[in-house]
Amino acid sequence: QVQLAESGGGLVQAGTSLRLSCAASGGTGSTRVMAWFRQAPGKEREFVAAIDKSGGATNYADSVKARFTISRDNSKNTVYLQMNSLQPEDTAIYYCAARKTFLSLPSDRSDAYAYWGQGTQVTVSS
Repeated sequence: QVQLAESGGGLVQAGTSLRLSCAASGGTGSTRVMAWFRQAPGKEREFVAAIDKSGGATNYADSVKARFTISRDNSKNTVYLQMNSLQPEDTAIYYCAARKTFLSLPSDRSDAYAYWGQGTQVTVSS
């Protein structure tokens, strides 16, 4: 059973940057497809970005493609989300998710992910 712990959220002004981290423990985190999702107040959870096991393939939501970068350091069992040019509409709770080890596609479907973190709040003020 893998545990995921997000960190790095906070309150920032529009136009600035944040880097989120997701540390995996209790399992083979470095051999899992990982992703970030977010959920804004009153809205459904939505896909942000995903990365395959090696870090060689990524997938982004259109709304963040030019501004966010997902990466991973398998030696640290950690996945990152670098968020640049943040806007108020990026305000949400950001969740880290992991797929089961035998699955390899960086899917944008939330039901493709078996393990979830508790989330970290990102608030962007205008």
